[in-house]
Amino acid sequence: MRCRVHKRKRHDDRALRFLYHTRTGRMLLKPLTCRPVSKMSGKFLDSPMSKPLIRPFVKKNNIDLNEFYADDLRCFNDCFTRKIREPLRPIDGRPESLIAPCDGLLSVYPIDGDTVLPVKQSRYTLPDLLEDEHLAKRYRDGLCLVFRLCVHHYHRYCYLDDGHKGENRFLPGKLHTVRPVALAAGPVFTQNCRELTVLNTDHFGLVTQVEVGAMLVGKILNHHGAGPIRRGQEKGMFLYGGSTVILLLEKDRAALSPRLLEASLRGEEVPVQMGQSIGTAC
Repeated sequence: MRCRVHKRKRHDDRALRFLYHTRTGRMLLKPLTCRPVSKMSGKFLDSPMSKPLIRPFVKKNNIDLNEFYADDLRCFNDCFTRKIREPLRPIDGRPESLIAPCDGLLSVYPIDGDTVLPVKQSRYTLPDLLEDEHLAKRYRDGLCLVFRLCVHHYHRYCYLDDGHKGENRFLPGKLHTVRPVALAAGPVFTQNCRELTVLNTDHFGLVTQVEVGAMLVGKILNHHGAGPIRRGQEKGMFLYGGSTVILLLEKDRAALSPRLLEASLRGEEVPVQMGQSIGTAC
């Protein structure tokens, strides 16, 4: 099984390198990253005609549907946004614990002034990411946490703490893949469609959460407008495609696990699950 997974990953990476690093590939890439293509894909995946895709998707990604509420899957996106059974994602309820808002592969990057400094990837600035100079200043010299979700991950996400949230703000753009080969080719996070929410949290100050769409993601679906929030409460979900959740933390508001920091310095992503502690409040 592991051998097949690695072989498939190498094949996918070769295809993406062709798309992002050759002239012919970039010509083919342009229509794939536009929103109308994603919308058409999303409509199909929301329809009963997509139901035959469920079984091969589950098998290919080694998903155990017994872990989810999955008795009535009417279309592929019902499977993709399946809700996990509650005991399988316990939320660390300690007030000082910084929890992961989603499943995914986590990287932690320092913010130097207003520039995020990823390892082996394109740098990008917070004003470009947020399209808000004033908000970007809040995170100068803070931390940027990037949770990259692959297609096999659980695609629902939660609030990291109690507090109060502002309105969700959608920023239109393109829809590149969020795989590392694409991130290395350009500032994907500042180009893709994304939705940001400012969270005034009880224990971590002002946190901005950004959900980033990706190639063939039909929709970023957030549940709530402005109002009170609870730690572990479901914030929203991604429909089909690999996706990313970004957390921006103000300077000296949280101390991350040394294991995470050391891995990120080596350019390695660390698997995490929604609700687990990844650091503590300062």
